[in-house]
Amino acid sequence: MASVEASTVIQAPLERVYALAKDVERFPEFMPDLESVTVLERTHAGTVTEWVGLVQGRKIRWVEEDHWDDGAHRCVFRQRSGDFTRYEGEWRFDATPAGTQTTMRVEFELDIPLAGPLLSNLVRFLMRKNCESMLAALKRQLEEVA
Repeated sequence: MASVEASTVIQAPLERVYALAKDVERFPEFMPDLESVTVLERTHAGTVTEWVGLVQGRKIRWVEEDHWDDGAHRCVFRQRSGDFTRYEGEWRFDATPAGTQTTMRVEFELDIPLAGPLLSNLVRFLMRKNCESMLAALKRQLEEVA
């Protein structure tokens, strides 16, 4: 299983950053690599959402279960079903003097017959790029509003 992590400081208060991150159905408004995010179920502790993303013109679909910890400003997520063999990770939000340190860690497995190391490295690169793009989009959205 592969793992990637990306992090950035967003110049906005922790509560604003965390609130926007929880509002996942808004992500397609400002994240061009997402076609749609549909909330299938919402409880006080989390959501179940259906995602349709675009990776180099190809649609990737999955249903994700998110568990939000409002006290710790964390979210643990995992794929229930979809195109990945395994997809799970965590969002972390920490207040700093410069703003909100926002970190995304993803562990994933994508079984591609005869993939080999070259294709595996490409998938890892694309996943890291996706994480960085998501964080950059959150950053732009929050800092442009401020």
